[in-house]
Amino acid sequence: MSVHALTDSWTMTRRELARWQRQPVQLAVGLVFPVMLLLMFGYLVGGGRGVAGDYRDYLIPGMLALTMAFGLEGTMIAVTQDLDKGVIDRFRSMPMANGAVLVGRSAADMLQSVLTLLVLIAVGAALGWRPGGGPAALLGALGLLLLFRFAMLWIGIHLALVAGRPELVQAVQILVWPVGFLSNAFATPGSMPGWLGTAVEWNPLSHTATAVRHLFGVPGAESGHVGWAILWPLALLAVFFPLAVRGFARLSR
Repeated sequence: MSVHALTDSWTMTRRELARWQRQPVQLAVGLVFPVMLLLMFGYLVGGGRGVAGDYRDYLIPGMLALTMAFGLEGTMIAVTQDLDKGVIDRFRSMPMANGAVLVGRSAADMLQSVLTLLVLIAVGAALGWRPGGGPAALLGALGLLLLFRFAMLWIGIHLALVAGRPELVQAVQILVWPVGFLSNAFATPGSMPGWLGTAVEWNPLSHTATAVRHLFGVPGAESGHVGWAILWPLALLAVFFPLAVRGFARLSR
């Protein structure tokens, strides 16, 4: 990527970060919602079918992975609003690198994802959870979580370009929910019916959650999922990143 493209992308990133000042409630909701899910499943709903040891050790890494799959509607709505209001057309009339708008939006989303992970980890620590494995394992786990988020983000951007209008985002966003809840975020696949457990085991989110649990030293977490937690997001990126870029390029024709 050229210096010009990097400069344009950073300009678009600062534009997206400025939305945080204008819409602080949206940022706050994005941070509070996963905390509410964590508290609800940890203390109200219960769970932990098939889980050995402290359920919090199993639940919190799963919640970290689940959070990386959710919350895409903010980016999707921002993209569709720019399309609907003609902002993208005005940007294309400027001497700007093609795709800088999408890169800026994705960079802002990744910064918010880092903040969300830090908040969840802090809440987990307040509840008595302590990740094992040391600093290197913690950084590795965060890297896997953010890689999964980056892949999901470009799926969301592609779907937003396909939807084209903000009012259609909610309908498209529903497609993400099965990925989140048909996973091992809350319970082990072995505690589920055979066909369902098999589907859950193949879910990319499940691979990321299990890999993160392994890095955190959760009892029973298999080490072989780390490779899958890298390969699945890279495969999704190989499909949806070009689709999103191609879809954005078609807008200028």
